[in-house]
Amino acid sequence: MGYQIAFISLGCAKNQVNCEQMMAAAAAAGHAVQASPEGADVAVVNTCGFLASACEEAIETILEMAELKRAGQVGRILVTGCMAQRYKEDVLNELPEVDGVLGTGSYGDIARAIEEVMDQGLRPCHMGNIHTARQGGPRILSTPPWYAYLRIAEGCDNHCAYCVIPSLRGRYRSRPMAELLEEAEELSSAGVRELLVIAQDITRYGTDLDEGRRLADLLRELCRLDFHWIRLHYLYPDEITDELIDIIAKESKIIPYLDIPIQHCNDGVLAAMNRRDTKAELRALFERLRAHIPGLVLRTSIITGLPGEGEAEFEELCAFLREVRIERAGVFPFSPEEGTRAAQMDHVDTEEARRRAELAVDVQSNIMDEYNESVLGETREVLCEGFDGQTFYGRSYAESPEIDGRIYFDADREVAPGQFVTVRLTGTMDGELTGELAE
Repeated sequence: MGYQIAFISLGCAKNQVNCEQMMAAAAAAGHAVQASPEGADVAVVNTCGFLASACEEAIETILEMAELKRAGQVGRILVTGCMAQRYKEDVLNELPEVDGVLGTGSYGDIARAIEEVMDQGLRPCHMGNIHTARQGGPRILSTPPWYAYLRIAEGCDNHCAYCVIPSLRGRYRSRPMAELLEEAEELSSAGVRELLVIAQDITRYGTDLDEGRRLADLLRELCRLDFHWIRLHYLYPDEITDELIDIIAKESKIIPYLDIPIQHCNDGVLAAMNRRDTKAELRALFERLRAHIPGLVLRTSIITGLPGEGEAEFEELCAFLREVRIERAGVFPFSPEEGTRAAQMDHVDTEEARRRAELAVDVQSNIMDEYNESVLGETREVLCEGFDGQTFYGRSYAESPEIDGRIYFDADREVAPGQFVTVRLTGTMDGELTGELAE
């Protein structure tokens, strides 16, 4: 018989894609997928386990579902994803409210797990092979209808010293290009206007298939489809080739917004963390990108308090940020994760790492404010995403969904969500841009 199934996805967009695939699998098995957990026969919590803070969020969410379960508003609880993969024993032993777990190699077993907890009275633990699990498959999109993610690879082979991703997601595996193009065509036909190309490292696409770097070839094919914007997350600095830069510069559908995680700039810290870049190489890359791609907006991620970072290295990082003026940055304090080499190295305490993160955020906030001031008076194409009761809001090419800000704008006519309009930028508000319709 069919059941009511609610899905809650935590963490990154890659995890969200897995959740969308589970939703489709549950629906294909005859179950009804609902948005709210209240009244669900099964609540599925798809967890992130990348950092300790993400695990804490996952546990809090599971406990919220447990409260609903005790109140009779949820029947069973399944926990899936990275935290289930990383801490399956703890989840099963320490959280008796949980009725079953599925690791990152077993997303495809969701319909089976629902049957096991609802019809057979079992407490399943599915831990499939993380190196060979299927990547593709039907999805029920959980994003607004105008944008969607295309995950082109799974896993990671970079093995940065601070990161647990390879142990949670397995070896780097590119999806076949024909499969990706078929999925992208389905998304385009469904009305998706903005396609976000994602993976832990999209620049490696194709290298594991003995085909060499194929990201540029894939992007050429994606540009033939009826997308308005194609956005790229995440490009590793040492894998960005001249061919890739040329295709980004020449194809109008590929927007000039690149998410390039650098984590730090000090050569000693980078080497200790098994990063393959130097500060000079990063500086040269950013200069090359800006010289070839007009209007480029860069995004990156920074970690403060990494092993090897003293006061001098931290000041070097802040000076580098002021010099290269990356427009968008996520700044995080170092989290010594169990099972990583970095956790065994000498490093500052958590309080100091957080203090430095706050200082780096201040540096980055000034850079962002100056960038916002520099674009006032320009007109931007904006993808409208809604109306808050007072003003419309949306995003230009310079704002990625969920992680960047919005542009708020006034209009003398109705603007539908999902519609592209031209907006003149006229001001700022709490770090975000404001404007008015210029049509």
